[in-house]
Amino acid sequence: MGSLPPSLDLPSPPPKNPQHERVSETTLFNLFKAQQGHLNYFFQNLDLSQALSFTETLLNSRGTIFFSGVGKSGFVANKISQTLVSLGIRSAFLSPLDALHGDIGALSAADILVLFSKSGSTEELLRLIPCARAKEVYLISVTSVPKNALANACDMNVHLPLERELCPFDLAPVTSTAIQMVFGDTVAIALMGARNLTKDQYAANHPAGRIGKSLIFKVKDVMKKQDELPVCKEGDLIMEQLVELTRKGCGCLLVIDEEYHLLGTFTDGDLRRTLKASGEAIFKLTVGEMCNRKPRTIGPDAMAVEAMQKMESPPSAVQFLPVIDRQNTLIGIVTLHGLVSAGL
Repeated sequence: MGSLPPSLDLPSPPPKNPQHERVSETTLFNLFKAQQGHLNYFFQNLDLSQALSFTETLLNSRGTIFFSGVGKSGFVANKISQTLVSLGIRSAFLSPLDALHGDIGALSAADILVLFSKSGSTEELLRLIPCARAKEVYLISVTSVPKNALANACDMNVHLPLERELCPFDLAPVTSTAIQMVFGDTVAIALMGARNLTKDQYAANHPAGRIGKSLIFKVKDVMKKQDELPVCKEGDLIMEQLVELTRKGCGCLLVIDEEYHLLGTFTDGDLRRTLKASGEAIFKLTVGEMCNRKPRTIGPDAMAVEAMQKMESPPSAVQFLPVIDRQNTLIGIVTLHGLVSAGL
C-alpha cells in the first residue's frame, strides 16, 4: 500500500515525557479519600445557625443579591450567582476591580453584597467595602480563616470550616473552593424550595436547553401534522401504498377511516414480515388485513418527554406514536427522530 499524500499524513502522537511521569491508581484513590475527609470536616463543623441566617437573609432580600470575589473564589461567586438567576432570583456578579471603576453604581440600599474569600484578607474586597458602605448595601462575608479583616468589616460573616487544602503544600485552593461551591449551591436549593419554584417556572428560565425543552415542549409542539402524515385507508392495497410508506419519512402508514379516525398502523417492519410470510400473495393484500389494530398512541397535550418514554417502554421500543384526540381522530404523528432533532 502506498503512503498517504502529505496533506493526509496522520499527526504523530505527542512525545513521551522523558521523566516518565505517571499517576498510580493508589495515589489517585488516596487523594480522593483525603478530599472526602476534608469535605467531611466541613460538614461536621459547619455552624448551621450561621448558614440559616445567611439563607434567610437572601430569602428576604428586597433587591439584588450581588456576589463578588477574586481569583478562584471569584469564579465560585460568579457560578453561585448564575445558579440563583436560573432559579428566578435577582442576582449578579460584581467584579471588585470593575466596581471601583463605575460598576458600583449598580448597587442600592435594598441590595445584598456577598463577598467570598478564603483568607478574608483579599485586598481588592477590603477596598470595595467602604464604597459599598456608602451605597448602604448589606454586606456579608463568606470566609474560612477565623478572625479575619473582611469578617470584621461586614454586617454578617459565615465561616466555612476548612481543615486544609488537598494540595501537598496546603496552598492551591482546591478544597476551599469545593466547600464554597457546596455551600452556595446548597443554599440556592434551599431558596428554591422556600420560594416553591415549580418545574414550569424552572423550565421557563431554561428554554433553549434540554432541561427546559423536556419541561416545556408538548407533543403538539413537535409532531408532524396534516399533509406530513402518511395516511391510507384500510381497503388500500399494500403494494399501492409503498410510495406513501417511504415518502413521508415516518417509517409507517397511519390507517384511517372516512372521518379520520385512527384504525391502526402499518410499518416498514410489517411490510418485510408480510412479504416474507406471504410472498407473491402480498400483491392482493390490503393494509387493513395486516395492520396493527392496537398501536400505542398519545395525546397532543402530553409532554414530549412522555412521548419518548412511551416509545421506549416494554415490551419493545417503537419509532413513532400516532397523535389522537379524545374522539380517536388522527391529528398528528410524533417520531423518535423528531424528538431527538428537537433536542430531547
